[in-house]
This record gives sequence, structure tokens and C-alpha cells, in this order.
Amino acid sequence: MSEKESAMNRATDRTAPATELDTRFSSPGAEAVPWSRAEELLTAAELFWISTVRPDGRPHVTPLIGLWYEGALHFTTGELERKALNLAANPEVVLTTGANAWAEGTDLVVEGTAARITDTARLRDLAKAFEEKYGAVWHFEVRDDAYFHGGGGAAMVFAVAPRVAFGFAKGEPFGQTRWRFS
Repeated sequence: MSEKESAMNRATDRTAPATELDTRFSSPGAEAVPWSRAEELLTAAELFWISTVRPDGRPHVTPLIGLWYEGALHFTTGELERKALNLAANPEVVLTTGANAWAEGTDLVVEGTAARITDTARLRDLAKAFEEKYGAVWHFEVRDDAYFHGGGGAAMVFAVAPRVAFGFAKGEPFGQTRWRFS
């Protein structure tokens, strides 16, 4: 099975991940965050940060909007944007979201392989979901295996099914949860 097929299978696999609290980085009395709570936070998050690797090995990090949909994080990028060029050379990514506060909220880190979505029906479903979440300013037209928005060029759509994810509960008790996906 190719890496792309494996990533897509993880995106549609509804099996709950293995969940563990890392006591080395957790306060006494902390409990693991249930994956269902992490999914709620991923669904509600308005902003994500994506980390990719340039072909020369240097990191690249940029904010973007994202959509938790059917077991995967989805995002868009223009064909000539730095993150798209990076993904062409190395599809491994890290997406993060959370609150910019030390002692409140839960930060999430999702590691996985970005797989391009080209199926027209799925692109339409995702376009509708993006618009429902972010409003009409993020209305996408679907054609030629991509999104078109306003006067801009084509935007590719990617899905990242988690391979592993981390949750950092902030405030007392602090806790670090790891979710491993099969």
C-alpha cells in the first residue's frame, strides 16, 4: 500500500487511537485527555500552524485555516506557495493549534502525511464545510481538481490523517496526552 493510500485509510478509520498520559510531563493527578475532546477542539479551532520542510532541509512554518473533517485535518495551498513546494518534496507535516496562554486551554499537535485530495465530490463536500465554518469569504469553486477563490489561481486541497497527536493541557493540572493511530 502506498503512503498516500495509507494516509487516506487513516483518515477514514473510525477506530479510537491508543491514548496515554505521559506522566514525565504531567502534574500529579492529571488525566489523559479523551480523543473525543481533542476532536472537539480541532473542529472548533479557527487557526492552525503548519510546519513543512524545505527541499534543503530548513523548516517552514506558516498559519492557515483548517478543517477537521472525517478523521483528518484539511487545508489548502496555492500551487506555487512555499508549503506546496515543500510538500512536493516531502509530504510529512505537523499541524498545531491551541491557545496563546500559559495556564489555560489545551494545545494540540498533529503529525502525519499530507495527501492531496482530487476527487470532485469530496472537494465539493469540503468546500461546503469550509464555507460553513469560516463564512462566505471562504467560498471555493471546484474545478480541475482544485479550488478557485476570487481572482486567485488554483489552490490544492490536502488531508492529514493523524499518525500521532499530542495534547498539552495547561493549568493545574498540567498534562501531556499522546494519541497513537493504527
